[in-house]
Amino acid sequence: MRIYLLKRILALIPVLFVVSVVIFMIIHITPGDPATVMLGESATEQDVIALRQQLGLDLPLYQQYVGWVTDVLRGDLGDSYFMKESVAESIFSHLQPTLSLAILAQIVALVIAIPIGIVAALRRGTATDQTVMGFSLLAMAVPSFLLALFLILLVGVKLQWLPVAGYKPLDAGLWNHLKYLILPAISLGAIQSALITRMTRSSMLEVLNTNYIKTARSKGVKERQLVYRHALRNAFLPILTVIGQTFGGLVTGAVVTETIFNIPGIGQLIINSVERRDYAVIQGVVLFVTFSYVFINLIVDMLYGVIDPRVRLERK
Repeated sequence: MRIYLLKRILALIPVLFVVSVVIFMIIHITPGDPATVMLGESATEQDVIALRQQLGLDLPLYQQYVGWVTDVLRGDLGDSYFMKESVAESIFSHLQPTLSLAILAQIVALVIAIPIGIVAALRRGTATDQTVMGFSLLAMAVPSFLLALFLILLVGVKLQWLPVAGYKPLDAGLWNHLKYLILPAISLGAIQSALITRMTRSSMLEVLNTNYIKTARSKGVKERQLVYRHALRNAFLPILTVIGQTFGGLVTGAVVTETIFNIPGIGQLIINSVERRDYAVIQGVVLFVTFSYVFINLIVDMLYGVIDPRVRLERK
C-alpha cells in the first residue's frame, strides 16, 4: 500500500508541471497588462514601464516561469498585485465558501441519487425505472446556471423563503450560514445527482444479478438486508469513483454558480483575478485547484481498500 501511495504521489508531479506550463503560457499570451490595469488609463508609458520592471514583467517568459516555479517549490505562491496579501492568503480566505457549497451540494446529490438509483435498479423496466432515467437524462441536459435562475425566481422572489444572493460565514451561526447556500447547493447538487443515479442503477443491477445474491434471496434473506447490506456494499466502488469525480468538479467548477449567487468563493476569486490580470493569483489558484482535484481522487482511491478488502490484497 505504501509503494502504491508513493507511486500515486510521484505521478502527481508531471501533472502539476504540465498544468503550470500551460496556465503560465495562456495567461501571459492573453491580451492585457497588470501594470496598465493597476495604474489606470491615465498613466504615462514611463510609469507603466517602471511598474512592469518592479513586478518583473519585463523579463523573458522563461525567466519569469523559472522564478515562479522556484518560489512555488519553496511553498511561496507569490503575492497578489491588487489585494495586498499573499496568494495563499487569498486562496484560503475564499476557500471556506467554496468548500461549504461543495459539501452541501454533494449531500444534496447523494440524498437524491442513491435512493432513486437503488429503486430504479430494483424495479428495472417499470414505469418507475423509466421515470428515474428520464429525470437523470433531463438533469444532465439542464445547465446548472439555468436551474439556479429558476430557483431564484421561484423560491427567492416569488415565495421569498430564502435569500437569493450573498453569503454569511459559519461564525454567524449555522442557519445563517446554510440559508445562503441552500439554493446554490440544490442547483449544483441536482445536476450532479444525474451521473451518480445512473451509476448507482447500473452498478446495483450488475450485483443484483450475481449468483450469491440470487442464492441469498432464495434462502429467505430479507430484501432490505439483501439490498443495503450485501448488494449496495459490493456495488459501491464504481459509485464512490463517481462521487469523488463529482465532488472534485464541485470544488473546482462552481464558478458560474458562485457568480450568480454572489458567493465569495474560489470561483469568484478566479473571475476577479482574470478581469484584473492578477497573474500571480490566477496561477496560484489554478495550481491549487488542480492539486485539490487530484488529491480528492487519491483519497477516493485509498477508500477502495476500506470498502473492499480485495483491493487491499491486490495492492500488496
